[in-house]
Amino acid sequence: MDSTPAPFTADDYRARMARAADAAAAAGLAGLLVAPGPDLVYLTGYRVPADTERLTLLVLVPGEEPVLVVPALEAPDAARAAGAAALTLRDWTDAVDPYAVAAPLLDPKGRFGVSDNAWAMHLLGLQRRLPDSAYAALTEALPMLRAVKDARELERMEAAGAAADAAYREILKVRFSGRKETDVAADLAALLLNFGHSQVDFTVVGSGPNGANPHHEAGDRTIEEGDMVVLDFGGLKHGYGSDTSRTVHVGEPTPEERRVHDLVREAQQAGCEAVRPGVACQEVDRAARAVITEAGYGEHFIHRTGHGIGVTTHEPPYMIEGEELPLVPGMCFSVEPGIYLPGRFGVRIEDIVTVTEDGARRFNTTPRELAIVE
Repeated sequence: MDSTPAPFTADDYRARMARAADAAAAAGLAGLLVAPGPDLVYLTGYRVPADTERLTLLVLVPGEEPVLVVPALEAPDAARAAGAAALTLRDWTDAVDPYAVAAPLLDPKGRFGVSDNAWAMHLLGLQRRLPDSAYAALTEALPMLRAVKDARELERMEAAGAAADAAYREILKVRFSGRKETDVAADLAALLLNFGHSQVDFTVVGSGPNGANPHHEAGDRTIEEGDMVVLDFGGLKHGYGSDTSRTVHVGEPTPEERRVHDLVREAQQAGCEAVRPGVACQEVDRAARAVITEAGYGEHFIHRTGHGIGVTTHEPPYMIEGEELPLVPGMCFSVEPGIYLPGRFGVRIEDIVTVTEDGARRFNTTPRELAIVE
């Protein structure tokens, strides 16, 4: 087990909020409106204790003190957040219109970036108070908000990747044949928790023809001798994500199965080798996809090559055709090409990488060769 990293401080959150406000100004926005969810956790350390219909909103306006509007009954929890000392709390009671509390903090004719997961009810409430205001989703307006990780974030990402790797090494020791996909998925979830994850987000176990569905949820199918099995699993450790995929085979594979697996492995290597600062995200997708297309399987690679990862397991940037955002040192994302043959089997190999000053570093280091399981 690795040691627990030192927690982020109020100064860390103060710097994040300042950078976010500056980025908003550079993007021509009057400010940012951050609802409960990963953006709020990233910027303040405050995780809303439960899903609630009451307005909670971080208001970041360039040149102004950050303000967190919170229901009065949740203000004590907010005050205990690690970043609370870096902002002003403004609470409201159930007898008060919360939009009347938030609206005076905003330019009535401003355009604001808003968390993707903000409730429509709250956004519409603000619009009623500020009919000349305008809004843009943060993913579109500020796709780089959480994309570049600092050294302490990278430390957490590395620990999460190592824990996922440890889970994979252990799962190779269990029996697959004669057991249901859900049994193996439960083993994977238990291993992730055992190796320090606080949250398991997914445990894909796609055996035989189910492996041809990239997001197959583990089901009641009994894994059989001769099955190819796609394993894709991850979650959060120390607040940061893991996500890795390996494909194993129950018993000896056929020459075609080996050929397809080797092809995906070659494509994954090509994608990782394409990573370097200044390269457009789409070039990573192109590099991996070219290998598979040239081999005649292009129509069977049916998803993007990668997605960003950090305080959530899926976030910008995306390694996909048309994404011209340049890679920057500190970005973290998956490289995960696959081939999916309907009704037969699928293969996917995935590592999380971070962009370095001269290339890429993998957070997943387990063997990518086809593993044989019982």
